[in-house]
Amino acid sequence: QVQLVESGGGLVQAGGSLRLSCAASGRTFSSYTMAWFRQAPGKEREFVAAIRWTGDSTKYADSVKDRFTVSRVNAKNTVYLEMNSLKPEDTAVYSCAAKLFGLVTTNEYSSWGQGTQVTVSS
Repeated sequence: QVQLVESGGGLVQAGGSLRLSCAASGRTFSSYTMAWFRQAPGKEREFVAAIRWTGDSTKYADSVKDRFTVSRVNAKNTVYLEMNSLKPEDTAVYSCAAKLFGLVTTNEYSSWGQGTQVTVSS
């Protein structure tokens, strides 16, 4: 399994931007489809974005489409989530997840990070 560590969370005003990073251990990062999920207080975890292990396919939740961008740099074993035009409803703990050679069209993942808090003030 791959070990995942998120960073980049924080407090930002509505309309602002943040970039989250997820660093993965191991030498097979390029074989993993990566995703971001989030969980707000009192709510279930929800899918945010995913990028296929090949890097040529992405998927986004409707709520973040056109505002968030997922990308990866395999040479750095890192996946990113660029978040723009942030809204108070984006406030949540954001976690990255990984699955080996997986499709972006399904939301089952085998490895998870601990998460990083994103708070958007109004």
